[in-house]
Amino acid sequence: MRPVTIGPEQQRALEGLAQFPLLDAIHGRRSRRFPMGGHVPAGPLAYKSQHEPVPLSELERAIVLATTTGVTGWHHGITHHPGYAPALPNYSGGAGGRTFPSAAGFEIVEFFFTDESGTYFLPTRDAHPEVDFVEGEGFTEQRLNAVLNRATKLSDERIWIPREEPYLEGHNTWIANHPGSLLVIPVADIAQHMLANLAFFIQNGYGIYDDVNGREIPGQDKFTDLLRHPDPFPLSFVEQYSITEASAELMTSTYNGHLVLGGMGLGGWSFDGIDRLTMLGASGEPEVPGLGFRYDEDERWPFANATGREGVFESYCRPHFATMGDAVEAFTERKFGPGGPFHPDTPGPWADSAGVRSQAAPHTQQFKDLLTLQATYIDDTFGKFPGTVPTVWIMNYLQAQHIDLDYYDKVLTDKAYLSTHAAHHELWH
Repeated sequence: MRPVTIGPEQQRALEGLAQFPLLDAIHGRRSRRFPMGGHVPAGPLAYKSQHEPVPLSELERAIVLATTTGVTGWHHGITHHPGYAPALPNYSGGAGGRTFPSAAGFEIVEFFFTDESGTYFLPTRDAHPEVDFVEGEGFTEQRLNAVLNRATKLSDERIWIPREEPYLEGHNTWIANHPGSLLVIPVADIAQHMLANLAFFIQNGYGIYDDVNGREIPGQDKFTDLLRHPDPFPLSFVEQYSITEASAELMTSTYNGHLVLGGMGLGGWSFDGIDRLTMLGASGEPEVPGLGFRYDEDERWPFANATGREGVFESYCRPHFATMGDAVEAFTERKFGPGGPFHPDTPGPWADSAGVRSQAAPHTQQFKDLLTLQATYIDDTFGKFPGTVPTVWIMNYLQAQHIDLDYYDKVLTDKAYLSTHAAHHELWH
């Protein structure tokens, strides 16, 4: 993407954003859905905008993306666990810290976005911080461009989604993915999160059992020295746990983006009213390709199962890996290989980062054998991994847009928006 440049007028707008009170952002947060160019066709809130849609400027887009997806420093890791001591707990998947939290630092969410300029992939989960955080500095060209430089254009077109059910929930057919808006799409690799949670439970002495089919995992009884606790966890619980933890990443990333909209005087909201399979490209309709993910169908599954887009976003399962054993090896390499959170050459936040990272508890061959056994059983039994929840998950989107103040003045009141919205065009354009 073309880098942003910040002139004197834009610098004044950024200084105003940096001074906007956090509590005003929180208490003034609302879903401001009506954009310039919007049209509510019927009902007590019917209204047609007299303005054309106005896309976000390059600077506005960069700020929203950096707030939602950005790398802000080094992940501090998991400090201590008595069962690992004196070794360092090895839960984390990424070394960088982003603008939103992740369960045990698993960091399995990546981002896509679309607007009038096209559709893009914006990966940040394995990114290292390129710009040091300086308290009070706010956004700089260097910080914003560090995010934009990671974006790859996938298409010159905005993602097209029919404005009807089942592609959009009925209440979003008039507004979701509206012309002029920026739509940010966080996507979670539940396969990798499930591997991370299986590893978490193994490392803490717990196995799993197949509560769906009412049986033990064959061969797991050979690993009693690793599985110290006699009561295993039900498989369905671990999979539900994984998708719930991942959803927290999806929600908090879009919530951060939502908060910065108020500070900038932009409208928009965080929502989940676009069909997940439609967005991924698994609607079954060739003319609605979405993000173009590969998907498979099986009579055992209630829905099609998307797994990834080759060379862009590939979840840690078949067919992107030949076997689940290969996925386990890739999972281990992400953590312990170059650039990973437990490689001694990866910089970090500690006074002796190399010494801290090198003391992480390793994934032994026995450990990887058990993890592979569990993952392969799930894949073989259910035909996919994970077995009872989707491999790839979308929960929340963030839409950012310029609101039509005329609508809010006429249909609501001037209390329906902030002073930043009233001054937005004068300050930012």
